[in-house]
This record gives sequence, structure tokens and C-alpha cells, in this order.
Amino acid sequence: MEKPKTYCQYVNTLARDNVHKIYHDTQYGFPIYSDDELFGRLVLEINQAGLSWTTILNKQENFRNAFSNWNIKKIAGYKEKDINRLLSDAGIIRNKLKINAVIHNANEVLKLQKEHGSFKNWLNKQHPKKKEEWIKLFKKTFKFTGGEITNEFLVSSGYLKGAHEEACSVYKKALKQKPMWTKK
Repeated sequence: MEKPKTYCQYVNTLARDNVHKIYHDTQYGFPIYSDDELFGRLVLEINQAGLSWTTILNKQENFRNAFSNWNIKKIAGYKEKDINRLLSDAGIIRNKLKINAVIHNANEVLKLQKEHGSFKNWLNKQHPKKKEEWIKLFKKTFKFTGGEITNEFLVSSGYLKGAHEEACSVYKKALKQKPMWTKK
């Protein structure tokens, strides 16, 4: 059997209960409307750096629980005791640099919410940027958001095209949700 060339092709070889299949079919490339959920996706992408996405998908509920159900305001207020709690939590990636970046980024998102009404509004106001422009903006605004992290965050949340190939069974389902990349 030929090796799958795309994520869409790969997940079609997996069982229905596989974390990749579930993520691909229900989340990947679909718009996210909640600021907390958008931030949660960014947290997962930051923590994936240097690791497999399988590891992150298997730990995503642990991350949600450890990071106050993605509550941006709570995360922005994390102190040393919270950092120590996270560093001792075997259910997540225990990396102080990434944890500090998440806290810093939560504070940046709070600023964006005050200035633009919401994180989503700020993202929407940036549309339609090219990938390189998004990367530059994210590097200027957030910590630990290089090219791959920024790209995957934007593709996975519907801001950049590319989550699904047109032949994918999920493509039309994602399009019905009107991701930002479809808007001119």
C-alpha cells in the first residue's frame, strides 16, 4: 500500500476512534468562535513544538484541565505556585519555557481583547494576510510562535486554507462552517 501523502489520506487509514481521525473530522480546519478555545488551540500548538501531534492529541484533555479550561484571564494571572503545579503535572508537557510563554501569551490576548473586543475580532481584522505576514505578526505579538506553530494554528482554526483537500469527505463539512480563508 502506498504511503498517504496528506493528513486527509492518512486519517482515512485509521479507526474511527483514533485521536487523529476524531480531530481531523471534527476540529481541524473548522472555525473556532470562543476566545478561550482559540487560545487553547494556540496552547496545544505551542506545546507540540519538538513533539508529535499524537502526543498532544492524547494529552489535550489533560492540558485543558491543567490550564483552567483555557480560561485566558485565569491563565494570565498564574503565579509561581501555578507554574510549579504545571511543572509537576505528568499529564501535560512539562516545559518551563513553554509554560511561561503560555502565561505571557494569555496576557497579550487580554490586551487584544481590550483593544478589539475579542481575540477572534483581532484575528478577523488581520484577514486576509498571507502566511508570511501572519508569521511576522505572531512573532511580534506572542512568544514561542514560529512559522510552523503559527501556520498550524491558523490552518487548524480556519484562517488559512489547507486543512483538507477538496476530495476529503470533511472538506464540504468544514466549508459549511465558513472558515475565514473562504472570505475575501
